[in-house]
Amino acid sequence: SPVLSPRAKPCSSLPAGSQLPCFHGSSTIRNLKERFHMNMTEEQLQLLIEQMVDGSMRSITTKLYDGFQYLTNGIM
Repeated sequence: SPVLSPRAKPCSSLPAGSQLPCFHGSSTIRNLKERFHMNMTEEQLQLLIEQMVDGSMRSITTKLYDGFQYLTNGIM
């Protein structure tokens, strides 16, 4: 059997024909695979993740959430 990348393993183990309501509908599995960016190379994925982290670090909502966590839970 082919060796799967770590990103592919969660998608490959999804229950085909599952009776669970969360797997009903034709878009559920496709959307999950899109979320794992299965169409990208490792290099493209690394660049995307770096861009996402950079964007998050500059985001006012991230700063507000961090402040909320600090004030309510002492987490920084």
